[in-house]
Amino acid sequence: MPEVNMTLEGIAFLPVSSLYIALNALIMLGLAYLVVAARQANAKSGGKLEAPRDNRIRAHANNVEYVPMALLMMVALEFQGAEVWLLHALGVLLTVSRVLHGYGRGSADGANFGRFYGTLGTWIMFLVAAAALLWYVFF
Repeated sequence: MPEVNMTLEGIAFLPVSSLYIALNALIMLGLAYLVVAARQANAKSGGKLEAPRDNRIRAHANNVEYVPMALLMMVALEFQGAEVWLLHALGVLLTVSRVLHGYGRGSADGANFGRFYGTLGTWIMFLVAAAALLWYVFF
């Protein structure tokens, strides 16, 4: 197990989780920008969005619903001393899945490649991270 450095003396603190927190924060910011841009483009109706533009709002909201818990699980795993390869696998899966879902949800109504595989990847990440956390708790 890799050691977690608990000091803040010029050494990176939780470097793997920090990477994916930053990347997913940028995704969230990008999704928020798309919502604001759609509202500004629709300013004549008071900024109210109608379908399909409200898909952008749902894409952003869905990201806000899933990403905090996913990143919290990654931080907990990193504190538990999880292998770096596992943390990166979970982080890449989460990040790619959220990009796919955001694109799929924000660009079209109904089921599509991005929404399906983005949701699937996110759920797989949740299951693996939760199982790993339970492993560390009980074993």
